Amino acid sequence: MTIDWAHFTPWMSLGGGILLGIASAVFILINGRILGISGILGGLLAPKTGDFGWRIAFVLGMLAAPITLSLLTPDDFLSAPRIDAGYGLIVIAGLLVGYGTRLGSGCTSGHGVCGLSRLSPRSLVATGIFMAAGFATVFLIRHLL
Repeated sequence: MTIDWAHFTPWMSLGGGILLGIASAVFILINGRILGISGILGGLLAPKTGDFGWRIAFVLGMLAAPITLSLLTPDDFLSAPRIDAGYGLIVIAGLLVGYGTRLGSGCTSGHGVCGLSRLSPRSLVATGIFMAAGFATVFLIRHLL
């Protein structure tokens, strides 16, 4: 195994992880809710009274953040990831992720960040399954296909 040193970004990754951890902690302390993206988006599909505003603000903030970052930083600060797939495969992958999120009662952010920090046994199992599925997928794609 070799490391692509040109794209190895441990400090950016660490910074992103720290920001996600802080945001998750602040969100649960202020709102008493888990910062799980699938739960927030799912709540927009069947909103309860008084529940729509903060959810839409959260989603708009997620969309505005990368746009704002790209406007405030130099052009060569971040590079777009290279995705070796067509739109059809990306749509299928997105649908499979959505199905898995429903099946697992949450997403990687809900289980992996928030659930594990609360020592949730269900989140430990779910995160283990997410990781195993990811490892298996990479192995299959890189070695058998």
